[in-house]
Amino acid sequence: MKFRAAVLHQVGEPLRVEQVSLEQLGPTDVLIRNHASGLCHTDLEVMQGSLAFPLPVVLGHEGAGVVEAVGKTVTGIQPGDHVVASWNPHCGRCFYCDRDQPILCEPFTRHQPAGHLLDGQSRLRIRGGKLHHFSVVSSHAEYSVLPASGAVVVPRDIPFDRACLIGCGVMTGVGAACRLAKLEAGSIAAVIGCGAVGLNAIQGARIQGASRIIAIDRDRARLALAQRFGATDLVVADETALDAVRALSQGRGADATFESAGAESALQLALEITRPGGQLVILGKTEVNRKVSLRFGSLMGEKRITRSSYGGARPHRDFPWLAQRYLDGSLMLDELIDLRLSLDQINEGFGAMQRGEVVRAVVMMNG
Repeated sequence: MKFRAAVLHQVGEPLRVEQVSLEQLGPTDVLIRNHASGLCHTDLEVMQGSLAFPLPVVLGHEGAGVVEAVGKTVTGIQPGDHVVASWNPHCGRCFYCDRDQPILCEPFTRHQPAGHLLDGQSRLRIRGGKLHHFSVVSSHAEYSVLPASGAVVVPRDIPFDRACLIGCGVMTGVGAACRLAKLEAGSIAAVIGCGAVGLNAIQGARIQGASRIIAIDRDRARLALAQRFGATDLVVADETALDAVRALSQGRGADATFESAGAESALQLALEITRPGGQLVILGKTEVNRKVSLRFGSLMGEKRITRSSYGGARPHRDFPWLAQRYLDGSLMLDELIDLRLSLDQINEGFGAMQRGEVVRAVVMMNG
């Protein structure tokens, strides 16, 4: 079959919306007709070259749509189901899957960086040549093909543009607070960086019943938005931030800190404001080969430090849970979306992201 997709051919160039083709589905594949796809900074990193990835590639890993067809061995999902794509499908049988660490699934970590599905193959073609998948999703396209373990059925009531956000930024931030840190009611949480992931860490802390949620950012507009998502205290990320957090936490520091800014200074501040015996969840990222320098003393005090890419996600457990949270009014998704665009306007969305004008832009495939 043939369909339209946004293809990256060269680093530093705009995406090109072109006709691509799909080979026959594999036995464990699911074909999704995409209705919405969120634009994420990880996509932008590939476009700018800070994250190396084989080209040409169809980017996008926050997708939601309707199942069009399934492979011959697929069970538990059928055409017509509404689904959110998970960028971390897993085999369920390898060393790490057996140890309940699907984020480290060996077929995933082996084949995803090569632009392949879990079987080591690409199903996509462009002008007869190989076209790479991105994060086993490639949702900036009219259709996506992915393993059945990456297609998660969600309630039909949730709109596609809201549902797609669950697949990455929402899961990562909310999951960090609810699944990894497992914040206790009445605890003090601090979040550094109030972009998409940080805002969701804030509402995850709110869902868990944290008594004090301290939002830290350089941008006062982002801080105002953080307050809407549940922050109780707003701190500007400058030389006074450390003292401000200590004053708000009876001098001890935060029980749990979530670093989502992706900067060395933010990581250092996160270490300093986490109380002895507390925990730090690192969600932000920088270039993979960049070295960072930290004050060794800030590591002391029996702090628990975790780096997480997906907030402890178990998509088949967590995506329906998050969708239901939205439907019952306790999870904010509408407020994350600043811009909706057509597939042909996708480069405008990434431009707005580069300029810091949006938390999330969403491509709508039907408009």
